[in-house]
This record gives sequence, C-alpha cells and structure tokens, in this order.
Amino acid sequence: MAEYDLTPRIAPNLDRHLVFPLLEFLQDQSIYPDKQILKSKIELLNNTNMVDYAMDIHKSLYQTEDVPQDMVDRRVEVVSRLKALEDAAAPLVTFLQNPAAVQELRADKQYNLQMLNERYQIGPDQIEALYQYAKFQFECGNYSGAADYLYQYRALCTNSERNLSALWGKLAAEILMQNWDIALEELNRLKESIDSKNFSSPMNQVQSRVWLMHWSLFIFFNHDNGRTQIIDLFNQDKYLNAIQTNAPHLLRYLATAFVVNKRRRQNFKDFIKVIQQEQHSYKDPITEFLACVYVNYDFDGAQKKMKECEEVILNDPFLGKRLEEGNFSTVPMRDEFLENARLFIFETYCRIHQRIDMGFGTFYFFVLFIS
Repeated sequence: MAEYDLTPRIAPNLDRHLVFPLLEFLQDQSIYPDKQILKSKIELLNNTNMVDYAMDIHKSLYQTEDVPQDMVDRRVEVVSRLKALEDAAAPLVTFLQNPAAVQELRADKQYNLQMLNERYQIGPDQIEALYQYAKFQFECGNYSGAADYLYQYRALCTNSERNLSALWGKLAAEILMQNWDIALEELNRLKESIDSKNFSSPMNQVQSRVWLMHWSLFIFFNHDNGRTQIIDLFNQDKYLNAIQTNAPHLLRYLATAFVVNKRRRQNFKDFIKVIQQEQHSYKDPITEFLACVYVNYDFDGAQKKMKECEEVILNDPFLGKRLEEGNFSTVPMRDEFLENARLFIFETYCRIHQRIDMGFGTFYFFVLFIS
C-alpha cells in the first residue's frame, strides 16, 4: 500500500527525530524493501549526534562489523563537544539540582536573572549554555535530559524567539518519550504561542500551524481523548484553512476522527463540503468513502471503498497502532472505523429511500448486529 503512504508528505513537516517512529512502522509492515528503510534512517542520522545508532544501522545494512572512518571521527567529535557543553552549563545545572537553591526562584524572570548573577555568578552565558547543552542532548537521543533542561531554560529565558524554539524541542522530546499527557499540555502551550505571536509574515504563521498539526498526530492518535481533540483543533477555521492551502493530506486524519467519533457530528456536514471541494487536490479511500456515502450516494462504491480503507488504516503509522492482548493482535482504529462506516452507509440509505431493498437492509442489519 505504498501508493497511499503519506510519509513523504508528512516527514518534511517533522523534526527529523520524529520521522524515526514512522520509519520503524513502515519497516515492521514491510511496505518498502528493508534496505530502502535502513538507507533512509542513515540519511536522517547524518545530521544528528546519534552516531552509535548510525553505526549499528550501517552494520546491519552492509552486513559488516566495520564502519566508515568518518563515523568514527564524528563520534569523537560528538563526545568532545558534549563534554565542552556540559562544562559550560555546569554552574547552572548544579544550581538547578539543588532543591534549596531552586526555592529561591520566583515567577519574576528579571528577579531570577539578577539573583542568579549576584549570588551564584550565573549570567546570560551560562543560561545560553544550558540551552545549547539541552539541544545537544536532544540530538544525541537523550530526550529525557533534553526535556528537563529545556523546561528549566524556559523558566529563565527572556527571548521570545528562543523560548518558542525551546517549546518546540520540549514537545518533540515528550512525544518521543510517549508522555502523552505532558505532550498534550506542551502542544496547547505551543498553539497559544503560535496564535498570539506577531509573525513577520502571515505565511510563517500558517506554516507554524501546519507543523503543529503534523506533530499533533502523534499525540491525538495515542491520547485517550485525542480523537475528540483532533477535531477541535483541525476543524477551527484558521487551521482548516491551513490544511486546505498547505497540507490537504491531513484530511485523512480529520476524516477518520469524524467517522469514529460520535460526539463531534455537529460539524460533520460542513466537513463533507470540504471533502467535496478538495477532491482535486487530495483524495484517498477514506475521503472517497465519505464522498460515496454523503455526496454521490453510491452505496455499492462505498462498500468497495471500505476494504481499501481497511488497508490504508493498517498501513498508516498513526492509524494502524496495534494492541497485543495475549496471543491476539488488534487494531482498534480499524475495528471502530469499519463498524461506524457500516452504520453510516445504512443510516444514509434509510434516510434517502422511502422503501428499503430487503436484500440490502437485511444484509446491513446482520452486519451491524454481528459488529
């Protein structure tokens, strides 16, 4: 099902570290040749500090225990740079690790900066070093350390641009650690910052919203309340406009959320109009299924599309999450989507026909019953 794989469209809107979970999923599903995935991983790792991981993948890809000299040299460089950044940030890190000292901090950032400088000789250079150290830790794959240091940095940072950058990093780290509750909190903070910030260009604000929605997919399809919240976010006018102009492929995820979520049907009719309007720029079996049922009233076509929808869901990194229960493996999103899709067909058929073909009706009563 590589035809419907959205990874090439989604990846450019993600931090490169967030692309790795997608590649892992595609590798597990054998959607692409294994060597192709391994080469993609190495290309991603070239601009990170995860040198040991890159070495392991190189060995697996080329079936050898030898690694290129440039990887060896790069590892030495990374270790040296990490030590230098650790030393530069040490005074502030030591302070932050002292509970008694941290009690002296207040909500007033200017007071904190003055207090740190006067009592502990910690100034702007050490605060900047903490940011660089946190960023380097993230690039090394130490997401827990990076999240902690970025959180502490934001409590001291007075530069709005750097603060926003730290917030993006904190969000990425929490996603990669699968801390979904905390990640959702960071997502909401970032949304508030993006919506209230004065951007140099309206297009920059639109692009930030597009990035935010792509990153949010990790959270919304793993958080307990995510299927409701993705509708609340994506269906806002400013965000829906960003989808239509810059990322129509995100309609797949909004469409899926509408199908499986019975509590957010009040905006469903308006969304069907969007599906109809955007058919020229994006369509896949999921959006086509909705068009069959609610635009063309093509119920035979809708039944055929359901099988394709199942394949799309099973091979989508966000929708195809599997749950292992003993010896059984289930894909909850697939099961819920198909159950609700059958109901959509039957409800719409009944609504537009005064008389029901008993072959059709009996079949769907049976299907709904066994579901």
